[in-house]
Amino acid sequence: MLPNPIMTASGTAGHGVELAAYLDLAALGAVVVKSLSPEPWSGNPPPRVHEARAGMLNSVGLQNPGVERWLDTDLPALAASGARVVASIWGFTAGDYGRAAKALAAAREDRAAASAIVAVEANISCPNVEDASRMFAQATSGTYAAIDAAARALAGASLPVWAKLSPAVTDITEIAGAALDAGAEGLTLINTLPAMALDPLTGRPRLGGGKGGLSGPALHPVAVRAVCDCRRTFPDAPIVGVGGVTTGEDAAEFIVAGADAVQVGTAIFEDPRAPARILSELADWGQRHGISSWSDLKRRNAGDERQHADDDQHDD
Repeated sequence: MLPNPIMTASGTAGHGVELAAYLDLAALGAVVVKSLSPEPWSGNPPPRVHEARAGMLNSVGLQNPGVERWLDTDLPALAASGARVVASIWGFTAGDYGRAAKALAAAREDRAAASAIVAVEANISCPNVEDASRMFAQATSGTYAAIDAAARALAGASLPVWAKLSPAVTDITEIAGAALDAGAEGLTLINTLPAMALDPLTGRPRLGGGKGGLSGPALHPVAVRAVCDCRRTFPDAPIVGVGGVTTGEDAAEFIVAGADAVQVGTAIFEDPRAPARILSELADWGQRHGISSWSDLKRRNAGDERQHADDDQHDD
């Protein structure tokens, strides 16, 4: 489906062609847009980002114009750029996921630009009001409900649903299984880790929303393990690795772990050209090591049990 494995990550490349001034969007595997809800949402108060030692905290709060306005104002330019588009959706209830997905499915029938959409990524790693103490992705029941609603709404629209999962769970494979059972055709691993920063003089949060999510290099080893665990549990499921990718070698590590594609996120805040650079570095890395294709890299390591610890080995 994708010409190469490098994409942007939702929330880091805007809703449209914001990065077009820095790189050729059509040269990427896909552009994943900022998460969209059925209705416009204003997000959290500032400040919304805070630098961490090995990454970044964010509390943007999923600000977005709503699916319908995005279809009208942002998607046409994205489609004209030649980009393949992954539409990320979110909601407070499972029904919201169904409504957002339904709007995307309808657009496939009457908007030419919607042909640029190649997948729908259900961001179920956000707070919801059906169970205020959890994200959808922290419970199998919530995961199933949200993904089922999106998958049903997209039935017949030729758009696969990817479930974007949280690392803040006891067993991510259990949550992933619920998503796949509900109709997800792929897994995006992972979203940010819940985190917080305080001003030690005042004791007040450094983010306007109080708590936030940790992204960047500190998250990378966590994401690699999530990809590895889910690949071993679900050998045939499409998997997208995301978390702390700053170099081509980071992307190669995800592919070795079992990812079919890789998203670049926080690195874009430092360097808007990062996705294109990482794609070039990944190609160079492959040439240096005699690897002719990404699928060759994946096949080369898929059967090598030495790359993983034994199933029965305990963590230290």
